[in-house]
Amino acid sequence: MPDAHALKPQIPFDQLKQDHWTDQETMNAAVVADFFQRLMNEHDFDYTLRTYGDGSYIQHNRAIPPEIAGVVGYVKTLTKRFPDYSYDVKRIISSGDFVVLHSHVTLKAQHRGNERRGFIITDTFRLEDGKLREHWDAMQAIDLFTRTLMLLTGGTIANDNSTF
Repeated sequence: MPDAHALKPQIPFDQLKQDHWTDQETMNAAVVADFFQRLMNEHDFDYTLRTYGDGSYIQHNRAIPPEIAGVVGYVKTLTKRFPDYSYDVKRIISSGDFVVLHSHVTLKAQHRGNERRGFIITDTFRLEDGKLREHWDAMQAIDLFTRTLMLLTGGTIANDNSTF
């Protein structure tokens, strides 16, 4: 039997979706969940670029280069150093054109499920006609290693977009 920590995390969309969402809100949340599952958990960069790389996408995290290609490149670089980088999505909030993911992010497989390791990240997306158009995030480093990592890598500015 494979080690549970070695398995790629899955976003449990059916468990996280809410009955009160409209059809459009459900579709928007499904788009964001698929985008994050394929990019952040499966590291399927070709699928992500092919499926989500068309059109305008404004990245408000100043450390990440613009457009979907910029976030894919950023995650590619991150996963070279931390190949087990993954998202455990705890909540999805979908309201109109906005979808919010509230997640526990870890860099190593053995840290998955350990709330004393990794990051708490809230990602906010704006969609337009079912397509990703804007992204904002807020991060809280949990342990000394991730706090230090944030200090060492958080100062690079890779786009000119506003943070708001």
